[in-house]
Order: sequence, then C-alpha cells, then structure tokens
Amino acid sequence: MPPGAERAAFFVAFPRYISIGRPFFPHSPGTHRALPMPKTCFILNPTAGPSQRHDMPALIAQHFGTLEPEYEIRLTEHAGHAVELARTAAAEGFQVVAAIGGDGTVNEVGRGLLGTATALGIVPQGSGNGLARHLKVPLGLPAALQRLATPDFSRMDVGVINGHPFFCTAGLGFDAHVSQHFAQAGSRGLSTYLRVTLREYGSYRAVPIRADLDGRVEETDCYVLAFANASQYGNNAYIAPLADLRDGLLDVCLIDALPVARALKVSLGMVLGTLPQSKAAEYFRVPRARVTAQDPIGFHVDGDYLGHTTEFEVDLMPLALHVAV
Repeated sequence: MPPGAERAAFFVAFPRYISIGRPFFPHSPGTHRALPMPKTCFILNPTAGPSQRHDMPALIAQHFGTLEPEYEIRLTEHAGHAVELARTAAAEGFQVVAAIGGDGTVNEVGRGLLGTATALGIVPQGSGNGLARHLKVPLGLPAALQRLATPDFSRMDVGVINGHPFFCTAGLGFDAHVSQHFAQAGSRGLSTYLRVTLREYGSYRAVPIRADLDGRVEETDCYVLAFANASQYGNNAYIAPLADLRDGLLDVCLIDALPVARALKVSLGMVLGTLPQSKAAEYFRVPRARVTAQDPIGFHVDGDYLGHTTEFEVDLMPLALHVAV
C-alpha cells in the first residue's frame, strides 16, 4: 500500500459511519462493557519478547477454548504481515483482533484495523509495551488473556507522521537514532536499550529545525521532538505523562539540547513521570504540526526506525481506532 493510503482509506470509510446517524463507535462515545467473549482473532509475532518461551496456543485455550464464540490464532511470517492478517480478520467478521507482541506488532495490527469496526486487543509480549501500559493492560499473560475474554470497548486517537499511523509515540532526533541502533543490536530488552542509549549519547548532535505547531512557529535545535499520543515510550519511561488518548491532541515534547546535567534531569523526570514539571523540556499540545529540518534527521513510529528525511507532516485522527481493553 503506498504511503498515506491507510490514512486516506480511513477518511473514505469514516463518513460512512457518521453520515447515516451511526457513530464510528457502535454504541456510546465512552467506554462500555462488551458482550461476553467477542469473536477474537489472535495475531502472534513468534519472535517478539517472551512469546518464544510460552506455549501460546495452550495458554489461549485455557481462557478461550471452552467458550463461545470461536477464536483463531494466526502467525506473522514477515514484517508487515500483521497488517494483512488484521485487515483480513476484520473483513471476516472478527469483533476483536488481538496483537500478541510488542509495540511494533500492535502498530501493524492497529494499521490493519483502521477504517473498520473491529477492535484492537493487546496481549503484551514486547520489550517496552508502551501502549499496553498506558491502557492498563495486565502485563502477565494469564491476566491479559482473562481480561481480553470479557473486554470493555472504547476508542482512541491515532497519530500520523508522513503517512505512517502511530498509536503510542512518534519522534525525530535522538530517540529515533537510538531506535535505529537498537534494531541492529542483535538482542532486545531494557538492558540492551539502555546500553545503546548510553553508547550513542556522546556522539549524537542536534539538528536545526523549523516547527510549525498548529500555527506557532519554533525555530530551534532539535535533539528530541516527540509526538505523544500515549504517555510513554514503554517500560514506564514517561515522555508525556499528561497525554490523553481521547483528547484530539498530541502532546509534543521538545528538547533542544541535552548536556549531561539536563540529561540527568530528563532521565529522572521520565522515570518519575515529572518531566513537564522539571523544565528540562518544552511542551505543546496540538492537533497537527509541520517540521522542516536543516539536514536529514531520523524518525520513528512506535519505536520502529523509518529512515531520515527533512520534511515532516504530523496529523491526528480523533477517535479513529476501536480498542478492546
């Protein structure tokens, strides 16, 4: 699918729900209790985190095997495959498509469900599990599966950067640089992420940018420019602790430079969830942004590095994704 096509498909589908008096969310605009045991398709990334150490089909059967309606488990085979599997499952009438994996798998499944009435479920099995943590999904497998068997349904906003949807965070600068090198590290987990971060910190340099934040123009250096739909990167590292998935706004965190003293304040603020109060970063709340960088700068979507470029267009699709949590 060409860049931006998923976003375009959503805007084609969205008026169909509102033009005939039906909201995109099939009942009330808030959270409500679903009927017991929605028909569920599990999409499993067999290479994500601790999934490799568990007999996932057996664990799912313990919670879903004796109940109706039926469920299915489908395995991803390559990058991007979860998008196809999710889109197919929605077309087949599954009420919930549950991503078993980390934020990358969740992103792919969510992209496949945009423009449909099928809800995203999450069984967290990744390194950071940022969106799952924000949504208060239990991190333990039995509890997550038990919760998914009788979920609540709600909706959440979806961000888009250069045509790529994101559900948790997207960003330019050092966080994308770390994502790039983390993907090449050969191992996952928090310890590897911290090791890569410390290794790259000494050599990374900020890039001058011009950022139009919904009409407010900032000309500054960019060490990190994070667009937060949810509150954290993962592992309870809160880049935007006040972010709200349903407010129609992105919380934008700008760090123009990161000398050692400020790096310590930023790190402590992210761990404690007090970064806005620390004054070590500047915050904005906007529905859209346009950024031009003096030199190509890396960017990421939900922790996955996507490349370097100089022009960025960031938008928000309000309440665009149906979720089962």
